[in-house]
Amino acid sequence: MVNTPPVPKSIICIAPHTSNWDFLVGEFAIHAVGLKAGFLMKDTWFFFPLKYLLRALGGIPVAQHKRTAVSSSVVKEFQNRETLHIGITPEGTRSPNPHWHRGFIHIAKEAGVSIILAYIDYKTRTVCLDRFFEPSGDIEQDIISVKQYYKNFTGRHPEKFATGL
Repeated sequence: MVNTPPVPKSIICIAPHTSNWDFLVGEFAIHAVGLKAGFLMKDTWFFFPLKYLLRALGGIPVAQHKRTAVSSSVVKEFQNRETLHIGITPEGTRSPNPHWHRGFIHIAKEAGVSIILAYIDYKTRTVCLDRFFEPSGDIEQDIISVKQYYKNFTGRHPEKFATGL
């Protein structure tokens, strides 16, 4: 389901992320509505032969200890392309993590692109690009607002989803 009008560039914030199945469900859903989105993924997943499939699907390997370099390179990608959509899971893991990554907010603000809040709710069996989120400039308040939006959705493994609220 898509509740947002089309835009040429966006960061698609996706949660809850509690299972490897989320990737496949998200890929099928995004293609079903005629979109293509790249995604950031831990670089350790990019090994032979899986790396060729992940890159073909739009995968961008990320070295987790180099967060600043990742943010600036993603901003440059947005600046150099006419269209680009990147899916990001702010939890950064499939384990319970109340300390969500904030980089997607920095990237959106710096690149001047929209954030689309999207969810995969296994309880209702719904996948949705739901609404736009415009960063306020207060990163801490923004991440709290994003967590509040997601707190009532159910992941494949609900015990692995944490907002810290």
